[in-house]
Amino acid sequence: MEEFDIREATPKDAEKIIAYLAQVGGETDYLSFGKEGLPISIEEEEKFIQNINKEEHSVLYVVWKNGEIIGDASLSGFSRRMSHRAEFGISVVKSEWGQGIGSALLQKCIMYAKEHAIELINLEVRNDNIRAIHVYEKYGFRKIGTSPAYYKMDGTYYDFDLMVLDLRRERR
Repeated sequence: MEEFDIREATPKDAEKIIAYLAQVGGETDYLSFGKEGLPISIEEEEKFIQNINKEEHSVLYVVWKNGEIIGDASLSGFSRRMSHRAEFGISVVKSEWGQGIGSALLQKCIMYAKEHAIELINLEVRNDNIRAIHVYEKYGFRKIGTSPAYYKMDGTYYDFDLMVLDLRRERR
């Protein structure tokens, strides 16, 4: 297996992140966006990264291999009475599926959560994305419900499973 490097995103990564999101969006129908990527400018992405880097309960990791981004994962923390929770998101380029990158990113985010007093990690996953669900379950996530018709693509509705990892158990 070739080496890859996981590190926190910086504003100078913005342009490559935008290009990466367009690439990964065009490779799978499991994401909430397609090959158009996200409707965001480089400047807006730079500002987003600056803001996420300031927040104690949020992080954006990017995976680099041979100078290119091949994956990303984020924890988006909440504030005030929900500051013990964060929302998890992840994507990996299709050519790297099955190479352990998703697991490495998930482990990194769980470690970040533990170090920053995040007790619950929530995620939504298309309920037919069996590979992703298997990985989430392997790390202790459990299904807590289903959101019907979470998104609609080409006239077809897709349900998403809502999953949570409860890190409070490990503190007892």
